[in-house]
Amino acid sequence: MILFGASGHCKSVIDIAESIGEPIQQIYDDNPRTEAVCHIPVKKFVDGISGIRDTWIISIGNNSIRKAVSKKLTSNFGLLVHRTASISTWSSVGDGTVIMAKVVINACASIGKHCIINSAAVIEHDCEIGDFVHISPNVSLAGGVRVGEGTHIGIGACVLPEITIGKWVTIGAGAVIIRDVADGAVVVGNPGRVVG
Repeated sequence: MILFGASGHCKSVIDIAESIGEPIQQIYDDNPRTEAVCHIPVKKFVDGISGIRDTWIISIGNNSIRKAVSKKLTSNFGLLVHRTASISTWSSVGDGTVIMAKVVINACASIGKHCIINSAAVIEHDCEIGDFVHISPNVSLAGGVRVGEGTHIGIGACVLPEITIGKWVTIGAGAVIIRDVADGAVVVGNPGRVVG
């Protein structure tokens, strides 16, 4: 497997791969600032190199940058799931997604492409998560929650059942979401209130 992106999030992705014995052969970056991450060599990405037949993961935490990179790579995208994660056989997970330690994804949940489901997050039954979403550590989504493309739900946030969160929303750390959220909103607090 090959990674694109050599920042802090890359270290977490390497940890997932190591937990399941998946070797990381190489890390590429547009602007490398280090020669190695966790002893894995980092090289500058050059257009056209994506023709390599290995599977790739975009190891970049920023949702919009991850989306932009996905458009320029013509690669097979893999899936990385930490060995301690629990994923229902009735759920689905898109290519390029990384699922970290202690995550729980319950029955009939659907996770999009190139998502980050971070440590100890809980995604209950029938949730629908769009592409390029980041669910931070210890987030809890109750049953039937829908999350639009590119949204970032901050650490420890809770979302009540059947709530719809739009595209490219930012939910602050510890927020409690009790009503639907429109596209592009910034929501903080308990109960969650729109601040931008």
